[in-house]
Amino acid sequence: MSTYKDKKVITIGVVSELTGLSERKIRYYEERKLIYPERSKGGTRKYSFLDVERLLDIANKMEDGMQTFEIRKMEQKQMQKKEVRDRMLRGQLNAAFNIRK
Repeated sequence: MSTYKDKKVITIGVVSELTGLSERKIRYYEERKLIYPERSKGGTRKYSFLDVERLLDIANKMEDGMQTFEIRKMEQKQMQKKEVRDRMLRGQLNAAFNIRK
């Protein structure tokens, strides 16, 4: 289910104002595969409120001395853990309800 936080409707200029990050730095985080804006038909980057929160988190980690590759690696590990947890939960539910694939 999509919420207002998921909708990619905010332009890079507004994101820059909300986060205090320069547009250049936001584009750099995109280049480093840390953020994934959508593009309008005219090519304008569009961000969500979740993207804004993510950019603030990235900026804080960078201030703490982390490198972009470390942030990306850490997030990949978190995604892998989530996938394993989701598979385990699905298996437990399937077993509890006697569902076979």
